[in-house]
Amino acid sequence: MRDIVPVPPSIVQNRHAEVRELFNQFVVPTYGRFDLALSHGVGSHVWDVTGKRYLDLGGGIAVCSLGHANDEITQALVEQSRRLVHVSNLYYQEPQGRLAQSLVGHLAPGKVFFCNSGAEANEGLYKLARKFGHDEGRFEILTAINSFHGRTLGGISATGQDKVKKGFDPLVPGFRHIPFNDLQAVRDALSPATVAILIEGIQGEGGITPATVDYLLGLRALCDEKRMLLLLDGVQCGHFRTGRFQSYQRILEGLPGAADFRVDGLSMAKSLGGGFPIGAFWVRDQAHGVELCNVLGPGTHGTTFGGTPLASAVALKIMEVIERDHLADHVRKTGDWLSTELQRWVIQYPDVIRNARGIGFMQGVELQDRESIRAFADIDKAPSLQMVNRLHEAGLLTIPSGTNVVRFLPALNLPQSQLAEGLALFERTIQEVR
Repeated sequence: MRDIVPVPPSIVQNRHAEVRELFNQFVVPTYGRFDLALSHGVGSHVWDVTGKRYLDLGGGIAVCSLGHANDEITQALVEQSRRLVHVSNLYYQEPQGRLAQSLVGHLAPGKVFFCNSGAEANEGLYKLARKFGHDEGRFEILTAINSFHGRTLGGISATGQDKVKKGFDPLVPGFRHIPFNDLQAVRDALSPATVAILIEGIQGEGGITPATVDYLLGLRALCDEKRMLLLLDGVQCGHFRTGRFQSYQRILEGLPGAADFRVDGLSMAKSLGGGFPIGAFWVRDQAHGVELCNVLGPGTHGTTFGGTPLASAVALKIMEVIERDHLADHVRKTGDWLSTELQRWVIQYPDVIRNARGIGFMQGVELQDRESIRAFADIDKAPSLQMVNRLHEAGLLTIPSGTNVVRFLPALNLPQSQLAEGLALFERTIQEVR
């Protein structure tokens, strides 16, 4: 009689459904997740639970500044964890002080407050502005249409996109939204209660739109004239992503007097920790005759986990690697090459690619509308989402931005050869959807 032998298990076990079911059962469904379950990564490559490899040009949405599983970050984590992981901010500790010193050195005289995320960093800027204008009854902050400043209640109130606000009324008062890159719109919107203007150097979630030179210079002059604060959200566009520490420094580079240009406050996060949670905001030393960096005194602001020894050690190591390996220069050079390639797509594939824009390693392509790309037949999904899904099939990770833009936000140390590999996969996908 023949023995009944059980069917052997597959060589590669597909745990995708198992991981997805864990999320369906136990994780609050606040994200529209792509149907990928990632397992591990090295450098700018990640693998899913089936063993498929992807080239990551999204960088965790501009977070993984040195890529995945970076040995030097791991070493910094291990070494610092043997000394101190966390102490209260009731005490001094060297890593936080040295990190603050490094950040100030890349900006201008001032001071830094540490927190855990970009949204928290922006919350600190709102409080700075309100405290600065309190005695005069000024509290209103002007922000830009299509801006994005986080998911806290204050963050969505500041954000100039209606879709993030739905269902959360009443919003935090004191924010009004005006067109981006429009100085006259700013002047027209001023009221006796206006105390500050908050913009992104490059709008990220709003579609990769850089501020213009005239806009930045005009805002500075207007804030000086009206005794207002000029605040910059550098959470996504900062930390060397444009080839300079902050995007406004790159945008104004080479202009007469550009080295003397100052904002009054600036928020940071994302690439600052390379994947380890940390946020910060910097405050200028003096503004309008006030010691602005001391406006938020003892008891006015705080956080449990901000600037822990562990987080600070990681951020310091990232700063060290960026400077040692000249990654700002690498981003400039490779980013210029990327710009040239994307502009070629605009000319060569006008039926798919409408426009390309951005600076350094924060760039994007704007797709034509769904009606123009017949392959994008799903009327319920934006062209950006449909393109990103097709790129997943090709083994490439990118980030959608709004309805029509696909973003490139790779690790700052991404070699040009790997970027070229990614663009080849993207271009092949463009040809397939034409």
